[in-house]
Formats: sequence, structure tokens, C-alpha cells
Amino acid sequence: MKINTIQCKTLLTKSRLPEADYCINPYVGCLHGCIYCYARFMKRFTAHDEPWGHFVDVKINASEVLAKELARKPKKGITLLGSVTDAYQPIEQKYRITRAILEILLQYNFPVSVLTKSNLVIRDLDLFKQLSQCEVGLTLTTTAQEIARNFEPYSSTPQQRIKALDTFHRSGITTYAFIGPILPGLTNLETIFTAIVGKVDFVMAESINLKCGNWENVQDLLKSKYPHLLSLYQSRFTQTYWGQVEKELRTLSEKFKIPLKGFYQH
Repeated sequence: MKINTIQCKTLLTKSRLPEADYCINPYVGCLHGCIYCYARFMKRFTAHDEPWGHFVDVKINASEVLAKELARKPKKGITLLGSVTDAYQPIEQKYRITRAILEILLQYNFPVSVLTKSNLVIRDLDLFKQLSQCEVGLTLTTTAQEIARNFEPYSSTPQQRIKALDTFHRSGITTYAFIGPILPGLTNLETIFTAIVGKVDFVMAESINLKCGNWENVQDLLKSKYPHLLSLYQSRFTQTYWGQVEKELRTLSEKFKIPLKGFYQH
């Protein structure tokens, strides 16, 4: 694992995502090492030779840059922490870049949205409680620890993430589960809904994206651990397939009375 500290020139960027106005990425790269990670396309914008998931650049001056940007009084909007990185990946415990960013966003009363695979986010509960508008999402691809360990080797366990959702929800903070990517043959949607009922305000979901340079890694893992699913994944799935998945999501949404805010297909 290679960790560098870098100086960034900008931090707050306009978002193309439907649920956010701005994005902030405190790090370049991510050490969670998720096999399916779609953000690996970012590697071509770095000078790293290491494989994606084996390096991270720490934006050591991020909070100072953000303070200058917000002092110019940009239009307020929902700011997503971590669109192509995880703001709470393990090194955040040491560098605390995300916490420093949250303190600046709080100072300027900017709405905040966080999506993470780490229960480290609980550390900053005190700041989230002070924000006038915020939401915290935890990604869940499965509730099965072995599947999660194979696909997301350095992330918090599914049980830790579900507990984090419960902690925030009980504190009166808007919470959501991001079920994604959905892993055909492995993601049990009903089990996930059962586990999060009473702990989230809504759900979002996403199909697996195999078009961003991650297919070789996914294929190797399937060959090693889930060979019976290899031909299914090689088919790359049809719109009809994902249509059935969306139908199941909507049925479960109604059954468990958890709103489905969006299902994104690739």
C-alpha cells in the first residue's frame, strides 16, 4: 500500500450525480480494495503505477482550500462526501481530513450527504448532529460476512455498517442504505431489507457496472470462489434482467415500508 500526502488546488466540485449538487473527495484512491469498484477509471488521472486499491493520496490541505472556496459564497447545495473515494476509509482515522472538511461545511451551514462502507463515520456523530441538513448512507451489497470479505476485503463488516445506520437513525439523522452494486446470485435483497427495517429512512440501489476496467478482477474472484456464477456474469445481464430486479426492489419497498428513492442501471 502506498500513501502520499498532496496539496490540492480545488476541492468543491459541481456534481453530475442526480442526488447531489457538489462533490468533495478528500482522497485520491481508496484502500478498501473492493473488487467491483467502478472508480478505478480515476487511476489514469494519477501518476501511480500501483493497482487501484493499493494507493491513496491524502489531500492534506483540503480544509484550508474548502474554507477559501466557501468564503466566496457559492450557491448552497447538497455536498456529497466521497463520490470516487470513501471519505471514511481506514486512513481517515489517522489523517482526519474528512472531519476537518465537515467542520468547515458546518461553519458555512452547507447541506451534507455521506456515503461510506465504514463504521468510522460514527466518530463524527457530534458534527452531524449540529448540521441543519444532512444524511448518512452506508453501502450494503450483502449481509453475508464471507461474501463481503471476498468482494470488499478492507471495509467494515455488513453488521458494523447496519449498526452504524441504527446509531445515526436513533440520533434523529436521516439515514439510507445504498444497496449496490447488486451482485447477481449473491445479493439477497430481502435479507438486506429485513436487516435495515427501522434503521433507515429510504433505500437506493444500483446494478453492477462491469464496463469500467473491473471485469478481470470480478471474473478472477468468480472463478476462484463462485464458479457456478461465472457464466451468468459473462452474459453481462440484460435490461429485462435488471427490470426484474427493480420489480423485486419495489415489492420489498412496499412490504417493508421503506421508500425506494432510486435504482440506477448501467
